[in-house]
Amino acid sequence: MAGHERHHHHFSLCFCDLMRLLWSLVVPCVYLSLALTLLLLLVLLGLRLWLQARRRSRRAQQGGPAVAFFHPYCNAGGGGERVLWCSLRALMHRYPSVAFVVYTGDKGVAGEQILEGARQRFNIALPRPVTFIFLRHRGLVEAASYPHFTLLGQSLGSMFLGWEALTAFVPDLYVDSMGYAFTLPIFRYLGGCKVASYVHYPTVSTDMLSVVRERNPRFNNADFISRNPVLSALKAVYYCCFALLYGLAGSCSHVVMVNSTWTLRHILALWRSPGRTSIVYPPCDVRAFLDVPLEGGGDDDDELEEGWEELGGDEEGGGADRKRHTIVSVAQFRPEKDHPLQIRAFRKLLDRKGDGPGGREALRLVLVGGCRNQEDEDRVLMLRGLCQELGVADRVDFKLNVPFEELKRELVNASIGLHTMWNEHFGIGVVECMAAGTVVLAHKSGGPKLDIVVPHEGRQTGFLADSEDSYAAAMETILALSPSAKLEIKRAARESVGRFSDQEFEACFLAATESLLNQLVP
Repeated sequence: MAGHERHHHHFSLCFCDLMRLLWSLVVPCVYLSLALTLLLLLVLLGLRLWLQARRRSRRAQQGGPAVAFFHPYCNAGGGGERVLWCSLRALMHRYPSVAFVVYTGDKGVAGEQILEGARQRFNIALPRPVTFIFLRHRGLVEAASYPHFTLLGQSLGSMFLGWEALTAFVPDLYVDSMGYAFTLPIFRYLGGCKVASYVHYPTVSTDMLSVVRERNPRFNNADFISRNPVLSALKAVYYCCFALLYGLAGSCSHVVMVNSTWTLRHILALWRSPGRTSIVYPPCDVRAFLDVPLEGGGDDDDELEEGWEELGGDEEGGGADRKRHTIVSVAQFRPEKDHPLQIRAFRKLLDRKGDGPGGREALRLVLVGGCRNQEDEDRVLMLRGLCQELGVADRVDFKLNVPFEELKRELVNASIGLHTMWNEHFGIGVVECMAAGTVVLAHKSGGPKLDIVVPHEGRQTGFLADSEDSYAAAMETILALSPSAKLEIKRAARESVGRFSDQEFEACFLAATESLLNQLVP
């Protein structure tokens, strides 16, 4: 019994010694953590005071507030850039006393050249000057810089790029117009700015998580990951953690604008800011296409013929000949646009049509789009190689970074407007095709399915597909439609796109940002 008591006493002493040792280690760590946290807070407070002093100095010199747009690729030719220029035009007209700045990473080009490019591509001219802040480290947000953990790498890179932008110029209102949500807390809490964001596409979404969980290979889910259950599980955990961080960053925005119903659903689920979030459909240059006559018959033939000749259509043959059975795609050459699906579906269409009348020689696929960087240009070379491999190189044309008038001419002369991006956030190219009088064939998902290619007053406005076979079958169906059936679809489609005009966008954008601007402009 005495031995047992001695053993118990010895154990008690060991346990007490262990607790004292742990306490002696934990207490200094706690004090150190508190000291480092306090030091960090002091540094952040110092930076905030320094940046606010710079803003006050700038306002004293310029005599008014400034609005800055964060758009590292403002010289590209996509729908996001149209949003940028239309936003600036609307704000300049409404607030003449406000100065405007664009943070861009486009090096080797002058501001005047960027504005001229916007005029040529989008038919948009700003009423007064805008200041460009040229950022030196845009490579930090390039996907090619992060072969692994790309989302996290680009997001962290955007924070460093945002810091470069903030230290170069401290605005009163910061607008992220490209979807770099991780820059929002930097401008709000360090810069003391009001912040707004226009979200084209959530960086991460529940659809992306489902692709990983279901182990489906996609452009953002490599085959070796989709085939491995362990890697798929780890990637799902990575996406979930990233989604949490993304939601915290996005919730810093005072005003959130999204471009479609699909994007709204995901942003509400991730950012959880329903009272500050609204749909602002992106601007589509539908007015420029409304003077295009829709193909018809009967008493209007002569008038339509004159209209087509003015627009450069062929002078001989019927309506179908004038349009030459061209199938046109309008999309930047990015991986998510899925140009390979277009080429493969077109190959299947050629196989279906054969070499007879109205077959291979009567059909052409025209891929119109912008290239932002060398990566996009390499992708075009890969697509040309795919055309050679499938034996359709002689029937496929690539038109890169074309001016607006050439884009309009291609759409006017097209028989089918083709779109293949899975879960496209909106689809400006789809709207432009519908406005131009082109029968549209879009992917059965995202914005085209929920917002654009929807019945208008009970009438069909276009077609949807989701695979090579369904695309080929739909194209064959469209080409076989009677002129009257085509005309009815075109009329319904054109009537429906008025809600996507520049004027509607500007009115909605100004309404969404009015509460913030009214705090800046007396």
